[in-house]
Amino acid sequence: MSNTDDVSSTGVALIGAGMIAKTHVAALSASRPRVRLDTIVSRRPERAQYLTEYYAGPPPLFTSELSSVTDNPDIQVVIVATPPSVRIELIETLAQAGKHILLEKPVARTLAEATQVVEICERAGVTLGVLFQHRMRAPSMAAARRLADGTLGKPGHIEIAAPLWRPQSYYDELGRGTYERDGGGVLLTQAIHTIDLALSLTGPVTRVQAMTATTPLHTMEAEDLAVAGLHFSSGAVGSLVASTATFPHGRETITLHCEHGSMRVGADALEIFWRDGRCEREADTAGQTTEEGAVVVRYQWHQGVIDDFIDSVQQGRAPMVSGRAALAPHQLIAAIESSSRSGAAVDITT
Repeated sequence: MSNTDDVSSTGVALIGAGMIAKTHVAALSASRPRVRLDTIVSRRPERAQYLTEYYAGPPPLFTSELSSVTDNPDIQVVIVATPPSVRIELIETLAQAGKHILLEKPVARTLAEATQVVEICERAGVTLGVLFQHRMRAPSMAAARRLADGTLGKPGHIEIAAPLWRPQSYYDELGRGTYERDGGGVLLTQAIHTIDLALSLTGPVTRVQAMTATTPLHTMEAEDLAVAGLHFSSGAVGSLVASTATFPHGRETITLHCEHGSMRVGADALEIFWRDGRCEREADTAGQTTEEGAVVVRYQWHQGVIDDFIDSVQQGRAPMVSGRAALAPHQLIAAIESSSRSGAAVDITT
């Protein structure tokens, strides 16, 4: 075993040492001693060494060899944070080794590939979860509770907005914004978080009329703008607008206009505007500290998903967002892309 944390803790490996890796490492650090970061797999292990700054426990093994994970019985859970273009074979190898898998979004580049990933894990009998950490935000959880208690009444109009900005330098990185590496643009890479959260609150979309495009503000293969009209199974109607060509960078919001008031869900707060004139606001006060010995980084939402996933493995239940459940935002994105190509409305069957 590569480190000396409590041997009764759950051994975890991280595959991928890109931009999001430090958040995973900080989250795992905060969840010690119930979890133990055993191994980090990277194509260039020497460049991944910086991640020890975000981990307060014994340093993990850094390696480029996947066998260090598959052959290690002390590792039960693997967090996969690679680009979606290198997922299928990797996940098949991990699943055949009996490792439970927590995936960074998206599940894959296409709905067909995502379905294949889910079926690989189901056949192998391993748990598959997806890191849609926006569900762990305090305003998101408060919104779910408010909708469940029924006081707002039934939603009738739903607005999903992701007005984001990425400079051209972001897309100049090799493969970024391409179908080959990323599977798409703003929908699959950025807005999928907001789409997943929205669907968890609203229920399924059944019909889409959409347009996607690449604005003159970016040179890239995939879309940096998507606009869609939505029909929901509940009878509500609404819209989705997502872009990485919105300057200055805005905040993602989901607004549900209901019978007795409107509710706006953001990253930092939940706001409710009642028809009788009352206003309520619940702020997210989560801090950004971690235990002594590790660099400060905001990790709490990832930690919530990781802790839930560890619990799901230990308890033999589905995680908060299972692989099968994570297909819902992929289905909606595929329908938006199909509608844009054909110019016609697309029905979604579940």
